[in-house]
Amino acid sequence: MTTQRPQIPAMPPGSGAPAPVSGLPPHLPPDPPAGGDHEPPLAGRTATPQAQTRRSRPSLQRVLRRTHLRLAVSAVVLAAVALSLVAWLALRAYAENNLLLIGRSLAYTAEAAVVFGDRVAAQEAIALIANEEDIFQVRVLDARNAQFALWRRRDGSALARVERMVADVALPGAVTLPIRHDGKVVGYIEVQGEGHQFFVFLLSGVSGILACLLVTFAVSNVLAKRMHRDIVKPLRALAEVAHAVRRERAFHQRVAATPLAELKELGDDFNALLDEFEGWQNHLRAQNATLAHQANHDPLTGLPNRAYFESRLAQALADARELGTHVALLYLDNDRFKEINDQLGHDAGDAVLVAVAERLRQPLREGDLVARLGGDEFAVMLPGVRQTSNAVRLAQSVLVGMEKPIVLPNGSEIVTTMSIGVALYPTHAEDANGLLRAADAAMYQAKRVGVGTWHVAESPKR
Repeated sequence: MTTQRPQIPAMPPGSGAPAPVSGLPPHLPPDPPAGGDHEPPLAGRTATPQAQTRRSRPSLQRVLRRTHLRLAVSAVVLAAVALSLVAWLALRAYAENNLLLIGRSLAYTAEAAVVFGDRVAAQEAIALIANEEDIFQVRVLDARNAQFALWRRRDGSALARVERMVADVALPGAVTLPIRHDGKVVGYIEVQGEGHQFFVFLLSGVSGILACLLVTFAVSNVLAKRMHRDIVKPLRALAEVAHAVRRERAFHQRVAATPLAELKELGDDFNALLDEFEGWQNHLRAQNATLAHQANHDPLTGLPNRAYFESRLAQALADARELGTHVALLYLDNDRFKEINDQLGHDAGDAVLVAVAERLRQPLREGDLVARLGGDEFAVMLPGVRQTSNAVRLAQSVLVGMEKPIVLPNGSEIVTTMSIGVALYPTHAEDANGLLRAADAAMYQAKRVGVGTWHVAESPKR
């Protein structure tokens, strides 16, 4: 290739808009996708001791429901026992009074039969009354306590025998009343209750208790659901937010307000803590982004540095190798930088470097990359170019752009020039280091010809 002076530039490869300078993303672990747990599948994975402990522990909902049911059932049972005891004492007194009344009636009825010694009449008289009452047995005794007449209810079914046994335990025993005639005791009557009414009361009481228990279970279930809605649900929502924060670092989530004062206060404190965590996270991300930018960019010009440029160039060459495309590289060096630094000072040199960096950004396309390699050396990577002429046109545009004076900090102006070496992958080299060496060599070849020129690298000999 021959060395040429810059001509009037053709249209630049890009649209003319400033191209964004790519930067390294912050050194932060990638945020996991929303909703993902990022755990290995359950199949073939042994449960951790913490997971086994969680499964062995009862949930708050179960504990609250169980406690509520216990309290409700205990209250109903205690109330039923107390009412049954009071009712039993009352019924016992009623049964005793009833036996006394029946005994007086039987004594009055059997008085004449006892006085005249008519056993049959006495038997018929007491049977007439006893058959209609809750009586098991009636005995009529004479004045010498000898049995005068006896009436006993016939043994019925097994249920009647059960009633009888219950009556023997729960009710008072037989009552004995004197039979008087003209103020004299002519005999005695002994009345023993059967206990059928008490047994019916007992069955009714037990049935009532069971019915109350069923109603209690139903009402407790409704109250437990409401308790779940009012207490357990807000706590579960808070636990879900805490889980998302711990597993997914979702510090933006917040706990919804709840009508319960204690839970609302807990949620507010938790949200305040999340606010602090989110602030710390954003601060750390900003710091990491700043450190990453500082590690990969030149602090003076803001352009990527050599290490970052070489990594991007290697990646671009790998992509071009896979797609079968080309990558062009411009290696640029300021022709008067040492003179400017020595004569005008470092402030003037820094101003020249900043102005050169800004002018190099302007003609680039999106996807192109410009970097400061060190000192007054710059490089431009042009992926996807079709032929060397495209890179040459950009080099010509850069040289023309350098003809505009640069304003220095002291207000004076200076014009500087650049020498540019052009190399194309895979024409001049097949790797990043080889392409940089080819472009660097072409740049020095341009300097030998004269300042403000460009030169295309020589094709390697086969």
